[in-house]
Amino acid sequence: MTIDRLLAFAAMSFLLIVVPGPSVLFVIGRALAQGRRAALTTVVGNALGAYVLVVAVALGVGSLVERSALVFMALKLVGAAYLVYLGVKAVRQRGALQAAFAGDAPARGGLRTVWEGFAVGVANPKTIVFFAAVLPQFVDREQGHVTAQMLLLGLVFNVIAVVSDSVWGMAAATARSWFARSPRRLAVVGGAGGLAMIGLGVTVAATGRTD
Repeated sequence: MTIDRLLAFAAMSFLLIVVPGPSVLFVIGRALAQGRRAALTTVVGNALGAYVLVVAVALGVGSLVERSALVFMALKLVGAAYLVYLGVKAVRQRGALQAAFAGDAPARGGLRTVWEGFAVGVANPKTIVFFAAVLPQFVDREQGHVTAQMLLLGLVFNVIAVVSDSVWGMAAATARSWFARSPRRLAVVGGAGGLAMIGLGVTVAATGRTD
């Protein structure tokens, strides 16, 4: 796989990951309710859950998509539409980020927190759509080893996700009082994330294989 292809996938992954979604909100909630350690263990769980999706796509759905342009197009359009839907929903409900800053859950053990993060990561609709509809676009079929390429791309995605989600968690734990003083700041974050999601959906629909 070429460096250009990896960098392009990393850029699109970054755009998706930095948008506050279910996993980010969960990490933020843990950071605010239980502190940095809980946030970081949640990030680990999220990453494990997301990589399970990568493996599933690489071994099953990804092979079908790679062989069928029709299936690929259907998945791509459905995925793009869903991303746009999530973006519109995020814009309309941009004040919902405040709920994550109101959590006051009892302390949980590290393994319990990892497991809960895993559950959120493996069930994250944003990630499912991205892996099923976007990841196959970056596979170089002429080079072969399609499964290995998908696993590598998934690893790139997860490295970015771990870094980004950790930053969100650490920032939430550190800046709790600053955010709490201004609900408008939370609304701006949610609205900007929604617009980015809409842009990503349009990009997914307009690019990719044409064969």
